[in-house]
Amino acid sequence: MGPMQTPSLFPASARCKLVPPLLAILALVGCASTPPVEPTVPTPSVVSTEQTPAESTEAEHRQKFARWVAEFSTRARAAGIDEATLHTAFDTVRFVPSAVTSDRAQPEFTRAVWDYLDSAVSPQRVARGEAKLRQLRLAGNGDANAGVDAIAARYGVPAEVLVAIWGIESNYGSNIGDIPAIDALATLGFEGRREAWARGQLLAALKILQHHGIDRAQMIGSWAGAMGQTQFLPSAFLAYAVDADGDGRRDIWGSVPDVMASTANFLARSGWQAGQPWGLEVRLPPGFDYAQANAELRQPSAQWAAEGVQSITGAPLPALLESAILLPAGARGPAFLVGPNFRTILRYNNATSYALAVNLLAQRLAGGPGVQAPWPREVPPLSRSQVLALQTALNTRGFECGTPDGMVGPATQRGVRRYQRSLGLPADGYPTLELLQRLQ
Repeated sequence: MGPMQTPSLFPASARCKLVPPLLAILALVGCASTPPVEPTVPTPSVVSTEQTPAESTEAEHRQKFARWVAEFSTRARAAGIDEATLHTAFDTVRFVPSAVTSDRAQPEFTRAVWDYLDSAVSPQRVARGEAKLRQLRLAGNGDANAGVDAIAARYGVPAEVLVAIWGIESNYGSNIGDIPAIDALATLGFEGRREAWARGQLLAALKILQHHGIDRAQMIGSWAGAMGQTQFLPSAFLAYAVDADGDGRRDIWGSVPDVMASTANFLARSGWQAGQPWGLEVRLPPGFDYAQANAELRQPSAQWAAEGVQSITGAPLPALLESAILLPAGARGPAFLVGPNFRTILRYNNATSYALAVNLLAQRLAGGPGVQAPWPREVPPLSRSQVLALQTALNTRGFECGTPDGMVGPATQRGVRRYQRSLGLPADGYPTLELLQRLQ
């Protein structure tokens, strides 16, 4: 998924429908006794005016959604959105149930990292990315300003990184999603889990409609309201989208030069450091204190080398001033040394699996290797409900990890580390089913 969101898969849009009222028919009543009597007069059919419980709930839901949209429109007017834009945006607005479902099951957060990488950095995606990169470079020979290498040089972001994001976000432009951004964001705002965020993005989407020459029908994308070939949220479009082909429009849906330049501009302005690698796979020394594998512990790569950390190939570590050890699958999985550019990708999508996928795919597109150490595929990842149970149990036992939300973040990892230390286990902060069972 695109900038400042979590992440990107594209369920088809759905709409709410009302079921027509059921007809209640009174049957003809006959008498079978002897002697026969005059037949009874048929009772006329009656159409019920009462709604079934399901219909009543559905109608109430539609009314609440309409009231939310009307209330939001009032705020949008106060923020400078004109009536024509509000009519364009909301006359046909629809509730999208799949957006709510997907918001609770984002694969970057709910799948094992190795399963996510198997798909995101598959051999097919690598091969197609190599072909796309060659095509872009050939096309760029005829346009010195809009070619991918010229864009990479202008912003200091390697072409392989731009193509990797393009590949993961929309399979190189072939799957940008089909949900209107207005509908998706109105749905998420109404649903309420991230209402303040969705309201801000929806207002940004209205500004795009009003000021930037983009039609509502063109503003399609994922269930989260992210749009275009590299899945920009509306606020990111306003802040970072670029007209690289010079046609006067910032077209992140149909213009590949605009897509590449907009993505590069986002990264460059979000802290990308030109000429620095994202990081690399490393081998940790015997007796390594796994509590040091902590995103908050950053030090020069030379210091890590002095402590026995080596590249997986044995080559010298690259010069990284603020680098951290990453163990995405805990002590039993591969280890990585990551620097500032890895954290910049997290600003695009704040999921470790996503940032790792982008950087590993870019590494492959540049002719580098994939992950060398094996993943602990025998260790089942925790479901969101299991993470919630683990967080609750940790808090109950005094290993504070914040408000339980079913998501593994820094606070949960700190709580897991403290619990692991209490058991004399490697304090890698990685939650497992075995730990949950011990806690329960």
